[in-house]
Amino acid sequence: MKSVFGMLKKSSSPQRPSLEDAQDSQLFTSAFAELGVDGSMLIPWELRAGEIDGKRINSSRGVKLLQQLWSKDKYMGALDEKAVLRLEKFFDFAIVPANRDIIVQDEYGNFMVVLLTGNIAVDRLQPWGEQLRLTEAKPGDILGEMSLLDSGLRFSACTTLSESEIAVLSAEGLDQMMTEEPQLAASLIALLGRKLSLRLRVVSARLSDRQS
Repeated sequence: MKSVFGMLKKSSSPQRPSLEDAQDSQLFTSAFAELGVDGSMLIPWELRAGEIDGKRINSSRGVKLLQQLWSKDKYMGALDEKAVLRLEKFFDFAIVPANRDIIVQDEYGNFMVVLLTGNIAVDRLQPWGEQLRLTEAKPGDILGEMSLLDSGLRFSACTTLSESEIAVLSAEGLDQMMTEEPQLAASLIALLGRKLSLRLRVVSARLSDRQS
């Protein structure tokens, strides 16, 4: 995460960017390889979309849904209306049938998902074999951002309970945003970090209660 915040610091600097800073960002697209993860183990969105029969939807519809949902969110509402609209070029928007595993526990995946419509179950298989339902995501919720930010294994599985529309931000999309819209990328990553921290605290408390 230090490399992420180092990039954010550069993005926020009022000084004129150096030649190195002006080059295309590859911070997130190269992160898994830098940690020694073999490319064959990585599950990008393009591969997962084919496996689960995900179909593209109109991006203007997708970003409008994203804007409506995030305007009501305690944290993501900090992004103003125009900022959210500028996210359209960096996200993919898709509709996924029911009973599809968008994210699989313990895999490497370099994308995150925002639920726009529908329902998604978030489950974790415990080491002792118990299948624990952590939550059922509601429209506006973000899933999979932890692995996108830290290049680690997926903590849980995310399965559609109904036909669902989603917005997907890949490592490539986030790197493109850092190059073309560094202030927007910095704001988004900071807000993701706050939401992630809050969710991990809730999940940790719930897992502790189950073990006690």
